[in-house]
Amino acid sequence: MVMFQKKAALLVFGSILLVGLTLPAWAANAGNDEEVLRNATTVLQAMLASDDIPKSALAKADCIIVLPNVKKFAVGIGGTGGRGPMSCRLGPNFSGKWSAPAFYTIGGASAGLQIGGTSTDFVLLVMANSAVDKVMDGKVKVGSDVTAAAGPGATAGAKVGGEDILTYARAKGLFAGVSLDGSTLDPDGNGNGRMYGKDKTAKEILTTSKLTPSASGKAFMATLDSKAPKHK
Repeated sequence: MVMFQKKAALLVFGSILLVGLTLPAWAANAGNDEEVLRNATTVLQAMLASDDIPKSALAKADCIIVLPNVKKFAVGIGGTGGRGPMSCRLGPNFSGKWSAPAFYTIGGASAGLQIGGTSTDFVLLVMANSAVDKVMDGKVKVGSDVTAAAGPGATAGAKVGGEDILTYARAKGLFAGVSLDGSTLDPDGNGNGRMYGKDKTAKEILTTSKLTPSASGKAFMATLDSKAPKHK
């Protein structure tokens, strides 16, 4: 009986933490939006300057999602929570310049009894047209609604598989493939509304060249336009 009560208490406490992870996104404001974009640009610059991710993978990517400082806690249950910008190459064949960034959130739950917390930067490369449409349209579950795989390292060269999304995490300054199966990606309507107006959907933001983001959003776009490999 005592053991059952302890397990129940851990589950309740873990649930409270998981809810707490989502509160920062709900309470975000324009200042927080700018901080997220600045942090995402820093992660992006580090990724593009490194050789950890194959240039061939970057060249084939239709869109990129950068999620800085994603929080993960586990007490009885595990949870992830964070948000960041997504940008897509413009044009019918994804051959143009990069779009204005649209905010997306990532969340998920996993079983486990580990007690602790981490903060990790994630980079997702969206490789397939069908996956781009699904992610733009609304919430998707990674590994279920869209196929995903831990991204290959630089030594893989041009050997990039047929997965919809390649996923990477940065740890100790290095980017390496990581599984994000079970996580969910969802447009951050509040963040996008603050930057572009409440009537703008993520899909509209990511498919037009007529929107003007904030200064931090422009810096994110400029980094992609000047440093990312051309589309193949």
